[in-house]
Amino acid sequence: MMSKLACAILSAALGGSILSLDARAEPLATQGIGTSSCARLVKDLNPGEGLNNPVNVMLLAWVQGYISAANISLLEDDSKHVDLATLDEGKVLALVVNFCKANPDKKPVNAIDEFIRSAPKVKAKWEPGTIDWDGDAK
Repeated sequence: MMSKLACAILSAALGGSILSLDARAEPLATQGIGTSSCARLVKDLNPGEGLNNPVNVMLLAWVQGYISAANISLLEDDSKHVDLATLDEGKVLALVVNFCKANPDKKPVNAIDEFIRSAPKVKAKWEPGTIDWDGDAK
């Protein structure tokens, strides 16, 4: 028998596939639950259920990954980053639910982008160019 966590992860994976079924011919730079419509997503989020709600889990995981990627860009640019330790599920869910209720025509990624822009940045030791995603390193 599957544990509750395994069921939540499986539901999240399947739900993410369903939420992102928009057919697109052009290449995507960002995809996932954070790029879905606020009007559609806010109906399935339930902050009171915390991580027992698979859609809440999907959103939290997407936000963590999205901000982690943004942090690499911030570090490469100015050796600063957003402290992910300040983001728990309650803060993420409240941020997105409040934004989506007020802006049903937008996407959750818009709320996260604004959070990243306005969040305090932590200075870090970082050497730009240390990640070679293009494979150009000699």
